[in-house]
Amino acid sequence: MILICFDSTHHAIHCEMVLDDAGIESDTLPTPKAIAAGCALSIAISVHDEGRVRTILTDQRVHTFGLFYRDGGSYVRREDG
Repeated sequence: MILICFDSTHHAIHCEMVLDDAGIESDTLPTPKAIAAGCALSIAISVHDEGRVRTILTDQRVHTFGLFYRDGGSYVRREDG
């Protein structure tokens, strides 16, 4: 699972709509406290959809705080690409 985190609720809602329109399965979840994002909402996607989602986010100009994955007890920011 990959978490997409945001600086604002507006960005999270925009992302949710864009992913829904693209047919990407996602879940809206509370942002873990370990991730210091400005928004309390995150969107979880499958790791298998990451490449397609990155393309969609870029094409649709969706602003994110970052994409993260869980590694043991901590969250790690995914590098671009």
